[in-house]
Amino acid sequence: MSEPKTPLLKTALIYDFDGTLARGNMQEVSFIPSVGMGIGAFWEEAERLTKDADGDGILMYMQLMLHHARQNGAPVTRETLRQHGEAVALFEGLKDLSWFDRMNAFGAKYGLEIEHYIISAGLEEMIDGTPIRPALNHVFASHYVYDEKGEAAWPAVGVNYTTKTQYLFRINKGVKNHWEHERINHFIPDDERAVPFDRMIFIGDGDTDVPTMKMMHTKGGFSIAVYDPRSNEKDQKKVYSLISEDRVNFVAAADYREGSALDLIVKGLVGRIAINAGSMPAGL
Repeated sequence: MSEPKTPLLKTALIYDFDGTLARGNMQEVSFIPSVGMGIGAFWEEAERLTKDADGDGILMYMQLMLHHARQNGAPVTRETLRQHGEAVALFEGLKDLSWFDRMNAFGAKYGLEIEHYIISAGLEEMIDGTPIRPALNHVFASHYVYDEKGEAAWPAVGVNYTTKTQYLFRINKGVKNHWEHERINHFIPDDERAVPFDRMIFIGDGDTDVPTMKMMHTKGGFSIAVYDPRSNEKDQKKVYSLISEDRVNFVAAADYREGSALDLIVKGLVGRIAINAGSMPAGL
């Protein structure tokens, strides 16, 4: 009679979206042009309104999207946002889901069950329209609340650079929603948590991810800062400075193809997690 297999240990790969999985900001690809605005003009107006209201920049840009869409006679719905998400330019190695399949298989080889999460200030509805959505276990991102006609009424959730950190705890405790606070604040022993911090890898792209990367770094997990392979040397140096400031463990180009520096770094970290967790099968 064969011995029962040891269950795989849950391990989380956590990603920012804009600048990490996709080039630029998701709103700029097709949504902003669709409401007759230039990209620079839209963000300048959003910044001005945010300062005037002493408000949150994420909530203000989301409300401005609704305002201009209505002025253009095209109210925002889940479906229109999903369609705009289809136009987002993903980095190499993501669109065909090969990155996710490869990491899942690699993790399983080392006794780990890889789960993929997004924590983003961008729009969940747009992310739902991208080809990678089926590969994701959960998306924590900004989103709207909808009225009885199915039209976006106002921002329901705005995820900004500091609130991103709370979602590490939601993943840690297995809370896959924005609203549940009791379990987040309730003490749970480390060995009863869904995904320990030391089995997490966070991949982000810069300033807006610094608090999350720093927390990941100090909690015993791992953080990787990525940059657009097409970016200039000045932008790349800015990301590399995060290592000297002890905010991230590694820096690499956002290239998700097999054999890339990022591919090798993540596989190396998965292997280290397996060794630390004692899940590596004998003979490997």
